[in-house]
Amino acid sequence: MSNTYGDWLRAQREAAGLTQQQLADMAIMTRSHISHIEAGRRVPSREDARRLDMALNTGNVLSSFLPEQNAAVADYFEAARQLEQQATVIREFALSFVPGILQTEKYARSVLSTSFPPVGPEERDKLVVTRLGRAAVLENQLRPVVWALLDEAVLRRAVGGPHVMAEQVMRIVDLVESERVRAHILPFGLGVHPLMQGMLTLMRFEDQPPVAYSEGVQVGKVHDSPAMVDRLEGAYALAMGDAMPIQESLAFMRSIAKDYGHRD
Repeated sequence: MSNTYGDWLRAQREAAGLTQQQLADMAIMTRSHISHIEAGRRVPSREDARRLDMALNTGNVLSSFLPEQNAAVADYFEAARQLEQQATVIREFALSFVPGILQTEKYARSVLSTSFPPVGPEERDKLVVTRLGRAAVLENQLRPVVWALLDEAVLRRAVGGPHVMAEQVMRIVDLVESERVRAHILPFGLGVHPLMQGMLTLMRFEDQPPVAYSEGVQVGKVHDSPAMVDRLEGAYALAMGDAMPIQESLAFMRSIAKDYGHRD
């Protein structure tokens, strides 16, 4: 994004005589998040911008002049979407549906058809285009490195019906066999595991600290606190340790696709 916004935030902070840490404390944010916004590396959420306006006594200026968001996504996901495009390593955990960057068009359309409040065909088309556009990060054969840790429920839930699921599962199989993505399955037989509370994305970058993004029903949060990111990375590592090895995961996914009616 253009750094005009970050420059303006820095100017307002300095005019108020505040350090980044002091502003972070007042706005209930982390100093590193303030630093990344000022440097143009992060997009503040609308809630972040509202708290910055309150801390700096700037009315609604920071809220009103957020960078244009041309992509059609939920407001709470926009900051994570921007980071996803910059990441050099992306590690996904999916509890109930396929991660966005791995979705086929038919699968994405089926998932987005459940939006509430309902959206019209034109808006849904925009959402599908944005979701498929996220997969462009996979066009580079080396970066970002992508791992997908999938709960078995992701494969068993027949989103869009058997034909859609067969195509979707084989899409993941193809990405794994081409060595573009690593995918591991957490089987039902494992029982409880450390990531059962929701979905998780871990991201690493060349020039900034790692972040995590967690999501539940109608809510998502980017975590950039080093302590929190470390905890979430630890939980991911524990779950990965209990997952099926990659070749077993491939065989399992092929079997699932066959059950849905796929034929090689």
